Amino acid sequence: MDNQSNVTQFFLVGFAISAELQLFLFVVFLCIYLLTVTANVAIISLVHVDTRLHSPMYFLLSHLSFLEIWYTSSIVPILLANLSGWKFISVSSCLTQIYFYFSLGSTEFFLLGVMAIDRYLAICNPLRYPSIMNNKVCIQATSACWTVGLLSVFFLVLLISRLTFCHPAIINHFFCDIPPLLRLSCHGTFLEEIVVFFFACSIILTSLLLTVVSYVLIISTISKIASNKGRLKAFSTCASHFTVVTILYGTVIFIYVRPSVSSPLDISKVMGVFNTVVTPLLNPIIYCLCLLNMILCLFCCTYLFWKK
Repeated sequence: MDNQSNVTQFFLVGFAISAELQLFLFVVFLCIYLLTVTANVAIISLVHVDTRLHSPMYFLLSHLSFLEIWYTSSIVPILLANLSGWKFISVSSCLTQIYFYFSLGSTEFFLLGVMAIDRYLAICNPLRYPSIMNNKVCIQATSACWTVGLLSVFFLVLLISRLTFCHPAIINHFFCDIPPLLRLSCHGTFLEEIVVFFFACSIILTSLLLTVVSYVLIISTISKIASNKGRLKAFSTCASHFTVVTILYGTVIFIYVRPSVSSPLDISKVMGVFNTVVTPLLNPIIYCLCLLNMILCLFCCTYLFWKK
């Protein structure tokens, strides 16, 4: 019974590496984090300032960038604190971090699904696209993503908060993730494992299904275009989104959509770093390339029109 009482904080193991290497990773992750925030803020500012980018595609992109800032901010400060030597986190802070990490992640998945539907409408129904994807619909879609993401995770965290944790309260991770946290429970966690598994399946696979169906219809429509130039132009409008979806879903499915939480956690740490630190930086880079290409094309078209 003593082992079940007085657990007020957890010890985050982090990475079992030398102090010098931890300092090096601290500098690297701090630079990546600052670049991620700066790049996403730049995208939001550019979409807001440039009237040529006031379209549903870039409206959704600005929301994705806003999400990425808070998503990576829910993990990276804890990671940096862990690398600098502060490895303790209170139970309430741990549950709060779990809530924001999974709620923001769930919102991002649904937003990516909405972006896939947007690309489907733009390519497969170009004439009706302006009337279907108007400002009202965009606001309603993004509001629904936020609402579902924030509410669905609340009940999951509430279920986990009712667990009793035993000493030693050591989490074999660099942040409070659900699989290693369940290992600290004093009692069986079969119900919690099942709920986590079906939660991951319902959130990830449902949004993935929307994306896959949209891209199947997109590819079917693009294949019917006669010219190679037309097919390339059509696919280029959704290439950046497809790349981001592939990276994000591949990483998260590997970590969470598994029938058990008892798999090795060292691999989960590496994939966790990629998912929470690297991917949020890759997304603005991928979309910035798309934005630069579009702005260049608009500039060329404007220049040619002016010459005529």
